[in-house]
Amino acid sequence: MKILVCIKQVPEFEHMEIREGAGGAVVLDAFTDYKMNRFDEFAMETAVRIKENRHGTAVDVLTVGPERSAEALKRAIGMGADHGIHLQTETTDYLSPFDIARWISTYAKPKNYDLILTGSMSEDGMNGQIGPMVAGSLGLPAATQVIHSKIEGDGSQMDIEREIEGGSREVIRLCLPTVLAIQTGANQPRYPSLSNLLRAGKQPLETLDVHELGQLQGHEVLLRYVMPPKTRAGRHLTGSAEEKAEQLLALLREKAFI
Repeated sequence: MKILVCIKQVPEFEHMEIREGAGGAVVLDAFTDYKMNRFDEFAMETAVRIKENRHGTAVDVLTVGPERSAEALKRAIGMGADHGIHLQTETTDYLSPFDIARWISTYAKPKNYDLILTGSMSEDGMNGQIGPMVAGSLGLPAATQVIHSKIEGDGSQMDIEREIEGGSREVIRLCLPTVLAIQTGANQPRYPSLSNLLRAGKQPLETLDVHELGQLQGHEVLLRYVMPPKTRAGRHLTGSAEEKAEQLLALLREKAFI
């Protein structure tokens, strides 16, 4: 079985001051720290667990980005991936999900992967579009917000459970090959051991210039980033204790907290 996991390198927003630069872009400089997108770690863990349970499974991990993005691939290899693919870009500026998905699908099409996994979204863009767009480009079935998956029998089908609106869940059986966007909480991503990270650092990566896979289409242009306004909102419940409890219960259900 062949699995492809698509990951992204993102800034360490928790440890940096977010500053707006020229044209409304977020300021990223030589002092910015980067990491593997947290959402993608759950996709990576899903692939490694399948590899551990199904003999003969090979896991490739792929990223699109500038030269520094190779560090995210090394971490993924440390987690258990067999081979890293870097679709290298010259720019560190915004790239549309459409172009990224097109490059990924162009690379993946001749490889005949049985399963393609992504995170549910990225921590920076939070578009959640790569998985569905890759599936659409390759003509494959897809599911998003996947929290549980199990390959059945001979490996031709997969049962998945996904989150839907209102806190409900949906169970679907898909035929392989397919594309899944894995939700956070689907598993507990492992921390790569030092020996695995050292091995990953020495392992050569497959590097391709994205221009070999097609030119930018320019379907969308980033105008600027805008910081969300600071707001405070509260709701005062009135009536007897019993009435307040009923109002609170209705509010929690409305917000899908219970």
